[in-house]
Amino acid sequence: MSASRRKGATDALGPDEPEKNGPGTGRGGRIDDTDQSVHSGDGEDTDATDGSDDIDDIDTEDAVDSVDPGDADLLAALLDGMDAALCAFDADGVVTHWNREAERILGWSAEEAVGRRGFADWAVRTADAEEVETRLMAAMHASGRQVHEFALVTKDGGRVLVRTQSAAVRGPDGKPAGLYCAFSEVHAQIDLERSIALSEALFDDASWGVVLVDADLRAAVVNAHAARSLGISRTAVLGRPLGELLTQGVEELESALTHVLAEGAPPAPAEIWVGVRTPDGEKRRCWRSGFLRLASPLAEEPVPLGVGWLFQDITEAKQSEQEAALLRFRVNQLHRAARAAAECEDPGEAATVHLDFALAGFADHALIDRVAGTPPADDGPVRLVRAAATPSGAPGPSNLAGHAGIPVRYGRGHPALQCVERAGSVRASAGSAAPEAARDWASARQWPPETVHALCAVLRSRGRTLGVVTFLRGAGRTPFERTDSLYAEDVAVRIAAALDLETLGKAAP
Repeated sequence: MSASRRKGATDALGPDEPEKNGPGTGRGGRIDDTDQSVHSGDGEDTDATDGSDDIDDIDTEDAVDSVDPGDADLLAALLDGMDAALCAFDADGVVTHWNREAERILGWSAEEAVGRRGFADWAVRTADAEEVETRLMAAMHASGRQVHEFALVTKDGGRVLVRTQSAAVRGPDGKPAGLYCAFSEVHAQIDLERSIALSEALFDDASWGVVLVDADLRAAVVNAHAARSLGISRTAVLGRPLGELLTQGVEELESALTHVLAEGAPPAPAEIWVGVRTPDGEKRRCWRSGFLRLASPLAEEPVPLGVGWLFQDITEAKQSEQEAALLRFRVNQLHRAARAAAECEDPGEAATVHLDFALAGFADHALIDRVAGTPPADDGPVRLVRAAATPSGAPGPSNLAGHAGIPVRYGRGHPALQCVERAGSVRASAGSAAPEAARDWASARQWPPETVHALCAVLRSRGRTLGVVTFLRGAGRTPFERTDSLYAEDVAVRIAAALDLETLGKAAP
């Protein structure tokens, strides 16, 4: 043994022969700045390996000065700050280090633990002591870390199952000088493993999108499902603002993320409509989204790391739900219109009642054009006279018109004329034209200037074409679709019946 060791210097495992509750022991093997020569109980030097009495040749102050108290304090602080319990043994199995987490789990303080030989008679049951010591000390002669599970005894007599990781500590000569043992409660370790497994599963095999957004609202991590939904690779998403990933719904999504960072997770999922770029063009998708605020578990006060955003595509289900609700509403409107029209004495007024009920939630304006005179033959010219129209300014009930019988100046190929010729519905739209071009398009067809989309449905009764009903939408609405044509045709049947009844009433003597 060197003189410096006999004068109190220590290696990572502490003094060669620690004394229970004696100097040089304590939490993490802290060393006092005093002379710490190791002696036996009778005052004689216990170092029997060297017969020469060289201790007198070493200056005591020099030996003490060779130990840096700051290093010892740093080591003790590091050990006590660890999240895992840690203890260390020298080559003889004597405890040399014991940190605060070990004290928390088992209840034994560092002063009570350091200096004891093994765990026998205090930290394990007597029946288990030999097996535990054998398995622990075997780590000194094994390569790498050894993992075991032991049932240790707490200071108050309870038992706790711990999972240990042990590895040898080697001296300057490469030979085992002791071992360290890090341990934690098994249930805590299992909770950690579950958390890690859950994270890996979410980012690999989850059937819904998972995106971690940092505090700057940039994508930090995405899983495979989210990358497919965004139409971009997982690596290309990282660090990009949401405005570069979505064409619509960015403001609503960023507002939700900002709220979560400030206030925490909302109580229920949110349904957000977004626009996604695809090889086939932009597509609108509805994502049912849940949000979680992420905070660092290592900080004393919660520090926001960002937001966990989980979403599932419910576009098809949402569209089906909306279509069902729309169908119920339209059927209800047809029913209400039929009841109201039945109370009208004038069949022409009944036709406008059907038109007014049909406009709700369907179109902005509507027109009824009747065929002038006798319905034309298959090859005859068609002339249409305005019978009723909704106000082009403020909304209001439809007005009957056309008493003078002056034909409407529709140009050749007008959608209303095509509707009469085909005896079927015709849809027309200005598309994505500029506002000026859209106004010119509507004016050329004798429609209000704000019109962008039109749908014409033929009026037929008793095998004859009586006219056309035209529904018009502005720029704030979507183009008419096939389902809209079916609804317009249902309304047209009722209007045609009312107009036919009006014609019969005028023909009667």
